[in-house]
Amino acid sequence: MKMKIMSSENSDWLLRSRMLLGQECMQRLNDAKVILFGVGGVGSWCAESLVRSGLGNITIVDFDKVATTNINRQDPALDATVGMDKVDAMAQRLLAINPRLNIRTINQRVCKENLPEFCLEQYDFLIDAIDSVSDKAALLLEADRIKTLTVFASMGAARRLDPTLVRVERFDRVQGCALARALRQKFKTIGRRSLPRFKCAYSLEQPMENIVIDPEETANGSLCTVTATFGLTLASLVLKSLKESCK
Repeated sequence: MKMKIMSSENSDWLLRSRMLLGQECMQRLNDAKVILFGVGGVGSWCAESLVRSGLGNITIVDFDKVATTNINRQDPALDATVGMDKVDAMAQRLLAINPRLNIRTINQRVCKENLPEFCLEQYDFLIDAIDSVSDKAALLLEADRIKTLTVFASMGAARRLDPTLVRVERFDRVQGCALARALRQKFKTIGRRSLPRFKCAYSLEQPMENIVIDPEETANGSLCTVTATFGLTLASLVLKSLKESCK
């Protein structure tokens, strides 16, 4: 039986990306520096899709560990990774896709007090996929201060069933999202008059009520079909931004 020899063209794992994005965009994607906050149900899929597309440099930030309840929707959450730091499990996954990826992991919670430690000025893109309103607000306000930084953020993805209702809009134009509403209120509380003008992924679907109530669980029900769509949408915003910069 003869062994099938792959041509050099077909062995190029980024060929399909290059065919659509073009060589210049692929080079910019390889050179781009992305920092991603939160590698849960949204952020983990964003990270994987960017790396699979050809991103060359990524910093992932999360303070949590993989839990059994993460397995239903988070990319690196497996029975074998339960108990691992999320950033380590995510890094292991991403390096399995591209061993040459330049990846930095930060096992830390972002908050107003430690924001300077992240040196956001060194990045081209910041992706916010965290849940805490106070931490999210502090991060987005700091990011808005850096004019060379392109920011994309996730609004609420929990308690929703329909991935076809995920949309992209500028933050100040988002309607019907409780997380966006809470963020706007937080900005007003701290005296911010004008809202940051980043783009975000959000859902038109009104959140459902949790059917099963666990008194020991403070989180809401969520599904991979929706959270992953949020993550893929955020990744697509990075790719579109880079593609447009090549025109």
